[in-house]
Amino acid sequence: MKFTIRSSAVAFLLIVSHARFVSADGDKGDHAIVLHATHLLEIDSGHLITPAEILIQGERIIAVGTSVPHPAGAALIDLGDTTLLPGLIDAHVHLFLHPGSEDLQTVEESVPKRTILATLAAHDDLMAGYTAERDMGTEGAGSADSAVRDAINSGQIAGPRMRISGNAIDILGGHEDANRFNPAQHVLSNADYANNAAEIVAVIREQHKEGSDFVKVYETGKDKFYDGTLHTPYQYTAAELKAAVDEADRVGGNVAVHAMGEPGTLYAAQAGVASIDHATQLSDETVRLMKEKHIPAVPTFAIFEYFAHQPGAPARETTLLDYKIKEFKRQIAAGVPFAVGSDVGPFPHGTQAREYVLMVRYGMKPLAVLQAGLLNGAKLLGWGGQIGELKPNYYADIIAVPGSPLDDITVLERVAFVMKNGVVVRPLQAAR
Repeated sequence: MKFTIRSSAVAFLLIVSHARFVSADGDKGDHAIVLHATHLLEIDSGHLITPAEILIQGERIIAVGTSVPHPAGAALIDLGDTTLLPGLIDAHVHLFLHPGSEDLQTVEESVPKRTILATLAAHDDLMAGYTAERDMGTEGAGSADSAVRDAINSGQIAGPRMRISGNAIDILGGHEDANRFNPAQHVLSNADYANNAAEIVAVIREQHKEGSDFVKVYETGKDKFYDGTLHTPYQYTAAELKAAVDEADRVGGNVAVHAMGEPGTLYAAQAGVASIDHATQLSDETVRLMKEKHIPAVPTFAIFEYFAHQPGAPARETTLLDYKIKEFKRQIAAGVPFAVGSDVGPFPHGTQAREYVLMVRYGMKPLAVLQAGLLNGAKLLGWGGQIGELKPNYYADIIAVPGSPLDDITVLERVAFVMKNGVVVRPLQAAR
């Protein structure tokens, strides 16, 4: 993607000016707001409230029901024939990536330029209804994601609530190392090197010092597919991953792993990581441990579909997607817990509701996917009991969609209204 002043810089200025207006005006939603719509979906039960109202005071939900109190002076927002839902959660995003050659953009684009693009990505995700996200590595931009998170939190720019990791952690010659470049040029890895438990701990401490919320570890790669199955080498032993889990826990975080298959997925489950992302191949023992320890798999179908459908994509991409679908159906039947993450970045930000659609297409019920994305997602991001449901005392992160996602999950791709933290960031619009 060529960086264009016309589209990117202008949009950036509009984002900043809007966010500063909200902050400078003091309007953080401190006055009462009542939202009215045809329906509201209770995520935990699947019950539709009809008609539906929500009373919001400041950043919190005060009341939910068919009718709620309308305090004097409260603003009434009639959202018409829509369904109210909690703001969407994406547990696997890359704000610092955009469509195009991933390995080249991390080399050719400066960190300041990539940070500006990340703010635009955050804005696009928010406008698509994503009010909370977990950024799974800046891919060579270090702790620049902490600046984006902090700017969002302070109201300087618009974006979702963020949990950030800084760079991921990888071994020398591992999944994100600059393996295809001329060694004489000393091209840097997109991740932070750690080759043993002691080095893992040291890197986690440095990342925590720079503002990380959690730890992203590359556990498998490079992936190969032959004899009808996936083969992928592990990068860290279970003991090394346990050292990462213990250190992350000490500083108040957790560990998410990129792990495509065995035995890396097993080692991750044995170590007690917070999530296993991609999770294409899970053994029976890995499944047992994930269920026992409540470790969700984050399938990221959207990125696999994107690469498989690119013009001229090698047959391997389609073969891998087909294998992943087959394994996913087995995981559903086995009772594996799931969260929803898209791996957006290599495909356009703001389009990742496709992940919900694909998880339904490949075997999950719409309500089960919504519960995975919102209930499990909230817990995974450390905001359980605060987001992911529309209940009193929860943050007022609310979207409206045209129709019920229980009948048509694709309505999540046509979000018509977005509120985050009690502030309307996208007024009611005609469905896209």
